[in-house]
Amino acid sequence: MNIKNIHLPIILIAIAVALLSNFGSFISIIEPLTFLKIDTSRLSLGYISYATFDTTYFINNEWWRLITPMIVHFSFAHLAFNCLWVYVLGSKIELYDGSFLFFSLVIVSSITSNFFQYYFSDPSIFGGLSGVIYAMLGYCMIIELEVKNNRYELPPAIYLFMIAWMILGFMGVLDLFGFGSVANYAHLGGLISGLIFAMIAKSIKPFS
Repeated sequence: MNIKNIHLPIILIAIAVALLSNFGSFISIIEPLTFLKIDTSRLSLGYISYATFDTTYFINNEWWRLITPMIVHFSFAHLAFNCLWVYVLGSKIELYDGSFLFFSLVIVSSITSNFFQYYFSDPSIFGGLSGVIYAMLGYCMIIELEVKNNRYELPPAIYLFMIAWMILGFMGVLDLFGFGSVANYAHLGGLISGLIFAMIAKSIKPFS
């Protein structure tokens, strides 16, 4: 893949979706991007009706929904935090490992993190690039352990911070401090996919 700086279009698309949907407030706008199809005809009645996984994917064949929740964000802080990390981590992974690998990591981790969040929680509208970010961190950590140097120029404390942040999310501490509903299983799924992706990548092509 000769396209460079794939992380930048991802950021711009996420910003555009946030602005157009007023950070997810206009459900009719983000509905084509949600993991499960939503019956928009019932929104005026004051509640949200979700289609099943089988209806969404195997009957309607809306397979893009496995990926698109990653570009939906629900607050400015949510968007800014995620876009900043995609810019920092994405640019480094693309620079050192190539755009094709980075793009593959984004797709694999987006599908995995979104499916984890769906499978291990009640039907809901969720989104954000956090799962992909956790995958990037997991990937960078494994590769840096392999090459035994600071390849991506990330302080080791970053890895500890993000893992601690995920644990606090599962403990409900983040909710108590007003961070809102956190897609904890998406974070976990992203981290696992990033770790596995890195192990597969380094077995195919040695890193130096």
